[in-house]
Amino acid sequence: MSILRTTDASKIDFKEKFSLKDKVIIISGACGLIGRAFSEAVAQFGGNVIVADIPSSQPKKFAEELQKRNNVKCLGVEVEVEKKSSVINLKYVVLESFGKIDGLVAAHQNKSHLKFEPFENVCEENWDKVIEVNLKGTFLLCQVIGSYMAEQGSGSIVTMPSTYSVVAPNQNLYEGTSLGCPAAYSASKGGIDALSRYLASYWAKKGVRVNMITPHGVWNNHEEQFENNFAKFSPMQRMSYNHEVAPALIYLLSDASSYVTGNNILVEGGWTVW
Repeated sequence: MSILRTTDASKIDFKEKFSLKDKVIIISGACGLIGRAFSEAVAQFGGNVIVADIPSSQPKKFAEELQKRNNVKCLGVEVEVEKKSSVINLKYVVLESFGKIDGLVAAHQNKSHLKFEPFENVCEENWDKVIEVNLKGTFLLCQVIGSYMAEQGSGSIVTMPSTYSVVAPNQNLYEGTSLGCPAAYSASKGGIDALSRYLASYWAKKGVRVNMITPHGVWNNHEEQFENNFAKFSPMQRMSYNHEVAPALIYLLSDASSYVTGNNILVEGGWTVW
């Protein structure tokens, strides 16, 4: 990306800086709660969205709906991020259809494919599954897709750690509910944070920026008791909504953040300030 060398801000079209027109953006976990908001936002800002998700989430169907609503080219691709062959196939399918890749958003996650287990009872199979999808999946996407962008000399990667890679879970949050945060989730998200910072430094000279978005408490028909508990510990006294997370993505994918890398934007309502 060519940066205009000037101190005259009047020469800059600041609105245009946020445009994603004609950019090709891969979003893993695109059919999830936050992934859908990400996909809609990117499409509304003119980006071509690759809806990448597991087969059961019907990524092709969502891509068709997204394309029809926003008049941009979208493509649904079934992918299992923890399998390198599947991620390589994703890259080839996108390049065959669009001829380029401008951005990668690793928004997939596995918190626990079973009911929440206390740490003392977590079995290795459940630990491995969360680490495999969250951390290994992000690693493989960055390795395969990020390496391509580094070879091309430009690109933006956005990963998704967690508030629980910044601070520990407040166990009081879960009192009186059936919910909890598995230790594997915190561990996997902490790994994503560290990997993202590593890659931000590693690829900076190659023109690839690597940043993070950390949401927290995104409402998804939660139990009333959980919502009440959450309000007590949040400075903003409420949970967030998926559409409140998405604007940060537009900033990080667009030229508006051309001098930003290795950053973690906390969209968590002030949860970590006290």
